[in-house]
Amino acid sequence: MSAMVDQARSLLADVHAGDPRPRRVGKLAAYDGLMLEATGFDRPIGSGALVIAADGHAARAEVVGFRGNRSLLMSLDGEAAHKSGSRVEPDSGGGVAAVGPGLLGRVVDGLGNPLDGLGPIASVDKWPLAGRPGNPLDRARVIQPFDIGVRAVNALLTAGVGQRVAIIAGSGVGKSVLMGQMIAGAEADVIVVGLIGERSREVSDFLATKLPPEVRRKSVVVAVPADHAPLLRLRAAMRATAIAEDFRARGLKVLLLVDSLTRVAHAQREIGLSLGEPPTVKGYPPSALGLIPRLVERAGADSRTGGSITALYTVLADGDDTSDPIVDAARAIVDGHIVLSRSLAEQGVYPAIDVGRSLSRVMADIVAPHHAAAASALRRLWSAFEENRDLILMGAYAPGSDPLIDEAIVRRPELLEFMRQAPADRIPFDESVAGLIGMMHR
Repeated sequence: MSAMVDQARSLLADVHAGDPRPRRVGKLAAYDGLMLEATGFDRPIGSGALVIAADGHAARAEVVGFRGNRSLLMSLDGEAAHKSGSRVEPDSGGGVAAVGPGLLGRVVDGLGNPLDGLGPIASVDKWPLAGRPGNPLDRARVIQPFDIGVRAVNALLTAGVGQRVAIIAGSGVGKSVLMGQMIAGAEADVIVVGLIGERSREVSDFLATKLPPEVRRKSVVVAVPADHAPLLRLRAAMRATAIAEDFRARGLKVLLLVDSLTRVAHAQREIGLSLGEPPTVKGYPPSALGLIPRLVERAGADSRTGGSITALYTVLADGDDTSDPIVDAARAIVDGHIVLSRSLAEQGVYPAIDVGRSLSRVMADIVAPHHAAAASALRRLWSAFEENRDLILMGAYAPGSDPLIDEAIVRRPELLEFMRQAPADRIPFDESVAGLIGMMHR
């Protein structure tokens, strides 16, 4: 009898210690393979939920909308044995990310669960997945070069601390290889990598080849392959950005890499279309295009803490079409873009950076005048050759007609050799600039 009394007292104590309001529990009313509808579950958009499946498994979901008095939820766990009338319970940990130095050296999924088999993660701090609203005047200017370790980028497309850069290319042109070079060569306190919507094999390959032990110790990897639920892929990008924001708030210099931004937009497209949004440009609903600035604008330098997030986003140009809506949306919001050329890749030039179509919008503010002049001279030679490529290759160009084109033809092998860099090589910023100036002043 006394044991029962003690148990009752314990339950009452738990009730008084917790939230005195009743917990709203709903029922699953409809399920179409992607979207779940629940009645009696009036939770705000973005709230987490647990749907108790027929086998007793609690499948995670998130409220993404409502239709009348029904809440619309999207699963985070993929397929589950749902049945009509299943219990839908609130999940309090839905909208925040576990952050902190305990994440360094770890690999997590879109929900923050460890994937590396190294046990629980000692992260005690929380950060909103959607970020914290900030004052635009707290965003510091980009005035300091960021050494990326890649000669062509350091010399011709100089990145700055707090800059956002899009790496635009078709499939198989070398985006991941270039990202690996940048990770190995970047001077950053913390590196946060979001591998979103890629093949599972590429996740293992990335960890084995692109993150050596000395870099792995200061890195956090958030990985969600292509076969996972679209909401989980979207959450992975938000979680990686939230982790980077926390390290920036601690005054650290962070390098954030998201591979790829296109897969994140595809995930939002699946969600938007299932919610009934009208497809606009090439099948993308408005929310898919609106997601890109919301995600990219969270990176940058913070004048209050002195921390910064220098962000690199890979953007897949489907069919090498650089006028794709996602490419246009990304190019319009970032502070610079690097376009990779399939033609250069086929010639064995790696990284296959198309100098004429690439741009760093902050370069003029962060480099010395003689560096900027040498970069402009190389770009003129590059553009002169590319604009007259067909005439030159057909033999229709008469030597001596234009001194600039003549010089571009003679120096083309030298320019291509300057662009080449082996994946394992790291070329510091000062050496890259000195090489450019020395070559252009010959």
